[in-house]
Amino acid sequence: MEFEEGLEPVSPTGQYFNSSVLSVSIIAVMEFEIPINNLPSIMSLLKDVFLPINPRFSSIMVTGKKGEKQWKRVEVKLEDHINVPIFPIGLSPDSYDKYYDDYISEIAMNQFPQNKPLWEIHIVKYPTSNAAGTIIFNLHHALGDGYSLMGALLSSLQRADNPSLPLTFPFSQRSESKSDRLSRGVSQLFSLIFNTIYDFGWSVLKSNLIEDDRTPIRSGEKGLEFRPITISTMTFSLDHIKFIKDKLGVTINDVITGIIFFGTRLYMQAISQKSSKADSTAIVFLSTRTVRGYKCVKEMIKPESDTPWGNQFGLLHVSIPKFTNLKSSNPLEFVLKVHKIIKKKRNSSSVYFNGCLLSIMKKLKGPEAASRYIQRASNYSSMSISNMIGPVEQMALVKHPVKGLYFMTVKVPQSLTITMVSYMGNLRVAVGSEKGFLDPHKFKSCVINAFEMTLQEAHEIPT
Repeated sequence: MEFEEGLEPVSPTGQYFNSSVLSVSIIAVMEFEIPINNLPSIMSLLKDVFLPINPRFSSIMVTGKKGEKQWKRVEVKLEDHINVPIFPIGLSPDSYDKYYDDYISEIAMNQFPQNKPLWEIHIVKYPTSNAAGTIIFNLHHALGDGYSLMGALLSSLQRADNPSLPLTFPFSQRSESKSDRLSRGVSQLFSLIFNTIYDFGWSVLKSNLIEDDRTPIRSGEKGLEFRPITISTMTFSLDHIKFIKDKLGVTINDVITGIIFFGTRLYMQAISQKSSKADSTAIVFLSTRTVRGYKCVKEMIKPESDTPWGNQFGLLHVSIPKFTNLKSSNPLEFVLKVHKIIKKKRNSSSVYFNGCLLSIMKKLKGPEAASRYIQRASNYSSMSISNMIGPVEQMALVKHPVKGLYFMTVKVPQSLTITMVSYMGNLRVAVGSEKGFLDPHKFKSCVINAFEMTLQEAHEIPT
């Protein structure tokens, strides 16, 4: 495919996420310990550091002569992309919470104009119960995945305690030897082949023919991506999560996913007893990058980079275990069941075959067909889950310490979206729920209850 001179081709996944069928964005929120009073310095940093990070922040998406979408550089006026909302003056932080919640719900529904780059920043100077001030980044998913966009945000931030030192991340280290890996690889070869065939076939069926049951977490309505959502968050201690992990001998992701699924089933059961046995599936977003840790943006945009900028992830269907008997509703048994499901999924290459299937669709029928496949797969499932790893140390933006951090994927054709990010020893869980359908307060209460039940049961396991 030949492209017009001076224009950069849009990645296949970038085209899938910005089509007539899908237009998915990522909202990233930074909460600050102190009021945002130094607005000129923040604006200067955004202009001099954030904007030049990647040419895509100064580009619009256009359609080439042969129908392929491409990035076209344009002149960017920073003030056209910065919004500073005005709320009533003199209210308490708790009173500002409602204005903030309504405002971020409006941002989640924003459609980017075709003649401007696909991003915007909102600076909320009013205090809420969570922060003295907040900055909200609204970034179209076509610009890149969470890894790329997190790298871009980190390039604009520094360590609060010592700006000269780099931020570090809590990556686990595997101690498995080469001989152990070889032995394990040989013994699991047939299991890998079987799991890949089964998972890929089931994923295709789930994306085309088999819909999840309609439940308290899935309305099943069409056009969910255009409906308003409510965004709520909760925070858990990573030390507590690691304690559960060590007691059960599973991974941190197993514990987190198990607790989220357990809390989801508790919510479903509280709304409708029979829904605790309904067929419900989650789409889990997995990074297909092989490198641990974040690379600087300069490294990501190099032509031969091993961690290229863009969208490098796959979709995985995971069944949410049911409450079929007393044992299945025990929190530790539930987490262990989720661990077994995810372990089988890890020993499968279906996520790569799904990527190949989308590429074939794009070549034969165009990117719109692949986009419709992703839209249908999301709509037929009940929820989606994605997570990211944040820094261990506290960050600061122009000497404004960042107190909290979370993100949310929006304009997704589902009633329920869960995102998670670690930061300063805590895990921040964000819940995007269909407004008027899910009860966000009750759902949050059920997930917190699931966490507390699991932690309590873990404490009762003998050392």
